[in-house]
Amino acid sequence: MGSQGIGEAPNSIELRITPKLKVGAVIVLLLVAIAVAVLVTALGSRGTERPAQSIRPGDAQLEASTESAAATIYVHLLGAVNEPGLYELPEDARAIDAVAAAGGYTEKADRSWLNLARFLSDGEQVYVPELGEEPPGGATASGTVGGKVNLNTADATVLETLPRVGPAMAARIIAWREANGRFASIEDLRGVSGIGEKTFAALAELVTV
Repeated sequence: MGSQGIGEAPNSIELRITPKLKVGAVIVLLLVAIAVAVLVTALGSRGTERPAQSIRPGDAQLEASTESAAATIYVHLLGAVNEPGLYELPEDARAIDAVAAAGGYTEKADRSWLNLARFLSDGEQVYVPELGEEPPGGATASGTVGGKVNLNTADATVLETLPRVGPAMAARIIAWREANGRFASIEDLRGVSGIGEKTFAALAELVTV
């Protein structure tokens, strides 16, 4: 019996230790799996970040301010609008945007006088008359600024008041404007089909952008 007891002792010890080893192994594996998951997540998120040394302080603000300065115009609204004044508008603003910025028409405004669909130009003054009122000289209705025809806002009727510009030429000027967005300078007129040096010379002092 003594020998049998001695022989049984290792078996009983093995039975007691083996479950603990299994539990410990499972815990270790779980900890390793969690560590690997955390490491993969950290590496993945780090790959989407922009390196700090590639960002110079002030670059974003400088770029934004430059784009803003290049993409805005100033327009002076007068007459029958609720809040007359000087307004800064987007470069591609139309007359309707200017009227909206000025708080809209007053009840007495002549709403048929101003072409709301036309593009505006930097430094332009827009006057909205009251019903029955004659707009003051220099006020803009359909494409004239300071006595000059604005190539970006004038309709065909106004363009045809220019020398050497008939219905066909006016249509080509408008077509060029629609295809290219707007005239950046009066020299862009040279790109309109049919406008040669003589025609350009005759128009140069009479038009603006």
